[in-house]
Amino acid sequence: MNAVRRHTILCVDDEPRSLETLERTLDEEFDVVCARSASEALQLLEQQRVAAVLCDQRMPGTSGVELLIRVRQQWPDTARLILSGYTDSEDIIRGLNEAGIFQYITKPWHPDHLLLALRNACRLVALESENTLLATEIRLTANQAESRIEEKKARLRQQFALDEIVRASDSPLQGICERVKRIAPYDIAVLINGPSGTGKELFARALHYNSLRADQPFVVENCGAMPDDLLASELFGHRKGAFTGAMHDHAGLFEQADGGTLFLDEIGDISPAFQVMLLRVLQEKEVRRVGDEKRRAVDVRIIAATNRDLEAEVAAGRFREDLYYRLAEMTMTLPPLAARRMDIPVLAGHFLRQASQSFAKPARGFSEEAMTALKHWHWPGNVRELQNEIRRMLVLAEQDLIGAELISPRLLRNLPDSDEPEPILEALLRRQEGWSEGSTLKDKTELLEKQLLRETMIRHRWNKSRAADELGLSRVGLRAKLERYGLEPLA
Repeated sequence: MNAVRRHTILCVDDEPRSLETLERTLDEEFDVVCARSASEALQLLEQQRVAAVLCDQRMPGTSGVELLIRVRQQWPDTARLILSGYTDSEDIIRGLNEAGIFQYITKPWHPDHLLLALRNACRLVALESENTLLATEIRLTANQAESRIEEKKARLRQQFALDEIVRASDSPLQGICERVKRIAPYDIAVLINGPSGTGKELFARALHYNSLRADQPFVVENCGAMPDDLLASELFGHRKGAFTGAMHDHAGLFEQADGGTLFLDEIGDISPAFQVMLLRVLQEKEVRRVGDEKRRAVDVRIIAATNRDLEAEVAAGRFREDLYYRLAEMTMTLPPLAARRMDIPVLAGHFLRQASQSFAKPARGFSEEAMTALKHWHWPGNVRELQNEIRRMLVLAEQDLIGAELISPRLLRNLPDSDEPEPILEALLRRQEGWSEGSTLKDKTELLEKQLLRETMIRHRWNKSRAADELGLSRVGLRAKLERYGLEPLA
């Protein structure tokens, strides 16, 4: 058990008997040091820290008030108390104003009264010290938080700099990046078109972090397949009690993005009714929370994205023409990955390095056959599909060179015809363990079955029930095949 802290009290009096009485009274609760003059008291204060100074008012040479004025100037965090048998109003006023005396104690004093006064004085000193320390910590924490925020903003600006967008030197993205560089500084609405997985949000962030709003929020909302009431609550906010479950006021994403950029993904999926609501906000630059009458001005740059042909949607009457022109002051179209195959090796290498760092698993690159297959696949899921495939291949890899045998079977089975001297599938199968020119159809089928089993088990983390369900096997049948091929989890 920790000992209770004992505060140190400096008693100052020119009368020895008075000092002895004070020391006997205070000694059980405080550490007491004594001085018989102001000069001796000042010397003691130079040598050690005290919580409070208790001094007599009438002393030869320097009075108690004059001593405590010096104490306040040199040791302002020390409590100051006066003992006096006189009621000189001028001394009292001077003591309060110049010496900042905590309390006057009149003679003859009562021990309980004196002890209570000193306890309170020491408690006040401790609280002031804690408050000072807390204020310093808060200030340092605020400075550190502000510094971290600035560092994060700098990292984001670097991360989404146009030079950081991964592409080949002859990629169609070169022209798109130049276009982003020209239009980013201007507060103009941008509509980004392109198939899913082509990086529309990446370019939206590049527009934001290369604009004058880069230090302000970048807020994202996916509008696809979301009911109108929920989307209205998310974008415009709601008032407490506006609907069941609205337990408090909620600021919508327009308000959260005030001063910055709001990215509306899958904008082509919003209903005709919600198109009217969104158009009104964009025209008036004001939002009204659901269930509220108050309108709030917002300053937001809108970047929207869609994989639909909005011009065709307008022509078909499914998308409002006036909203389209509000969103499409400037348009950008991102090509599918199949239209920029020169980017595949660069992207694959980039994703492999990312996955290697994320999984703490070394990898030095792809085999020639693996890269050939990657370049010939048409990538319907675009960049996102490529990234997922690279991560999957690295997880399955047993060596640091990523071979073609790790590529998903569905991808290998559906590779288009190649102009390569040797068909890609044949080249890949030759990489399989145990493959030879004389291998029979049964041998080849078993090798493919082994690969499919291993890939399925790893994907399901060796959960036999889920793997058996996917493969259409019983647990007994699956176990037999695993034993037959010697498949087991990697150590």
